[in-house]
Amino acid sequence: MNGLAGTGLLTRHFARRDRVIATVWVLVLAVLAFASAAATPGLYATEADRVRAATAINESGAIVALYGPVLDVTSEGELAMTKMTVLYAVFAAILFVVLVRRHTRVEEENGQTELVGGTAVGRDAPLAAAVTESVVVGLVLGLLVAVGNVAGGLPVAGSVAFGAAWFGTAVVAAGIAAVCAQLSASARTCAAYAAGTIAVLFLLRAVGDTTSAGWLSWLSPLGWNTQLRAYGDTRWWLLLAYVALAGVLVGVAAVLRSRRDLGSGLVASRPGPAEGSPRLRDVFSLAVVVHGWQLALWTLAVAVTGFLFGFIAPGIEDLLDSATAQQALDALGGEMIAAIMFVVAVVITCFGIVVVAHAGADEGSGRAEAVMATATSRAQWFGAVMAVALGGTAWLLVVSGAGLWIGYLGADGPDPSEVLVAALAWIPAAWVVVGLAALTFSWRSHWTVLAWAWPAFFLVVTLLGDLFTWPDWVLDLSPYSWVPHVPAEPWSWPSFLGLTSVALALCDAAWLRFRHRDIG
Repeated sequence: MNGLAGTGLLTRHFARRDRVIATVWVLVLAVLAFASAAATPGLYATEADRVRAATAINESGAIVALYGPVLDVTSEGELAMTKMTVLYAVFAAILFVVLVRRHTRVEEENGQTELVGGTAVGRDAPLAAAVTESVVVGLVLGLLVAVGNVAGGLPVAGSVAFGAAWFGTAVVAAGIAAVCAQLSASARTCAAYAAGTIAVLFLLRAVGDTTSAGWLSWLSPLGWNTQLRAYGDTRWWLLLAYVALAGVLVGVAAVLRSRRDLGSGLVASRPGPAEGSPRLRDVFSLAVVVHGWQLALWTLAVAVTGFLFGFIAPGIEDLLDSATAQQALDALGGEMIAAIMFVVAVVITCFGIVVVAHAGADEGSGRAEAVMATATSRAQWFGAVMAVALGGTAWLLVVSGAGLWIGYLGADGPDPSEVLVAALAWIPAAWVVVGLAALTFSWRSHWTVLAWAWPAFFLVVTLLGDLFTWPDWVLDLSPYSWVPHVPAEPWSWPSFLGLTSVALALCDAAWLRFRHRDIG
């Protein structure tokens, strides 16, 4: 039988299963690009303002390390897409790692690939279908980003080049995930390999952009995003490098796939201990162990990110020295600390949703039922999930605030004495979104994918609502709109307690629904 038999059928099946998460992720990224493009002309009305801002960016090593340099300081497009070119391209890459991993290593691990392989589907079809779906989703993402940039007022040719660069990032990320899926023996290890690879590529680009070793940027596809010069003297030939690298990676993945058994990895996993640890005697300890490494990685990531944002915050405040720019910043909280915490809070909310989504996967695979077949009650299992989701979210916000504070002091900025308080202020809003995710999961275990729509919806409401001055009642739909922007605004106990009460009510409603429905 042809090894690629059934690829088309599997591709359609994968696209149907991913229709929610892929649609939400792509639309949010496209909206972010549009918002950035539309806001920039109002922030920097003259070319002199743009040149001054771009020059200030290039003079700050921390900003360049995080966002990349502005190669043409007179280009409105390059300035508008400063954050989108590299940093937000990483968020796009994560989507394609998720898609390929889900339909290769995850489905091998839970036995779905073996079940499908028992039909008239070829051995290589799952990998080919996952890559094909990623290419299609990448094309849609690139097209929507290009259209959004044009709608935001940027040049057509540059917008097409920028969208093509994001498509290139997408297919390279899909190739990386495909290779990691062959090397790893578990879905968790696959995610770690892929995340580590993207982190190394980001680091290579950051070192190349901030030191005399500029050649290092050319070793990273993320560096190509800047070197393409989408809104300057565009290097169209560089787009071929993305396609070539993605092709090589997929080819390597196909060869590696032919050299291993189904369900195994080329890097063998170590056997576990003969006896279980005493720490696993209760379901809460099990939940902590299951999500421990993930929480540790998130902790490291938000600490570093908070430090970097804090380190560059004084410099960014100097860039926004026009009255219009200050008005735009006021929409996100006035002080740069408050504006940064809004973005960080939205990202950290995703950790809680990941924990809830993992509970849905455990229920679908039968692992939750196996745990509850012991002396563990349904209430204990659900309570452990929510404790890790809510507690981990709060912990990460505190860590991000601490990192932001340390970075701000390291940049010799004024002492932000209320920065930790600012981080605490966002905890209840994040809990509300996690509570909505839990309510979604409690209705049907396989509905957890819909939980990702909540942070996406609230983010879009906040960004576009401020940009287009939507009515207050629309903005008030987002729990993030109810958070006082400390330190620009004073702490508000009514807001903190009110949002906390809403979060607890949502968790209670989720439990009441979960306790009465069938498992699985």
